[in-house]
Amino acid sequence: MSENIHRQDYKVNRSNREHLHKHQAKVIWLSGLSGSGKSTLANSFEVELHQKGFKTYVLDGDNIRLGLNQDLKFSDEDRKENLRRISEVAKLFVDAGIVVIAAFITPFEADRIKIKEIIGADNFLHVFVDSPLEVCESRDVKGLYAKARAGEIQQFTGIDSPFEVPEQNDLVLKTGEETQEESLAKLLKLALENIEHQL
Repeated sequence: MSENIHRQDYKVNRSNREHLHKHQAKVIWLSGLSGSGKSTLANSFEVELHQKGFKTYVLDGDNIRLGLNQDLKFSDEDRKENLRRISEVAKLFVDAGIVVIAAFITPFEADRIKIKEIIGADNFLHVFVDSPLEVCESRDVKGLYAKARAGEIQQFTGIDSPFEVPEQNDLVLKTGEETQEESLAKLLKLALENIEHQL
């Protein structure tokens, strides 16, 4: 980092913003295979939190790739950089007093540890959206598994690139077994138990 860059301090801080919003800021990070239900859950989850008065924002893998990270490919290094940038953005949202719902495959434990370090352990909840590969592949809502099986997509997580099962989770959702309503209820319980509100 250049020695000519200096952090600027402003009078309105995170605590001021949280009190204005009447709730604590937090990042709830959903990881899991493509097709496990991360984005669907994130969408429903945000609706529920919004209706309860929480200030929220969803960071979603495809949406970020269409904008902020459109210059990145899918090499190992680009994937790490993709997650690093997202983590820094999520950290900014926390400083803004917002509840962030992040929905990203996040296949490697080392990256998940780094994400938690960037955002801060006190600001971070990890949710493993655990659905077996065969269930995710049977859904294949984007047609990506079929392309990966046909060799049209290389280094696709679950096919020719591994997904390391998370070792540290605040919640595991078995979306191959439970209904969306059951998963959503567990997510809401996690949020309400871990996000201080009515400040």
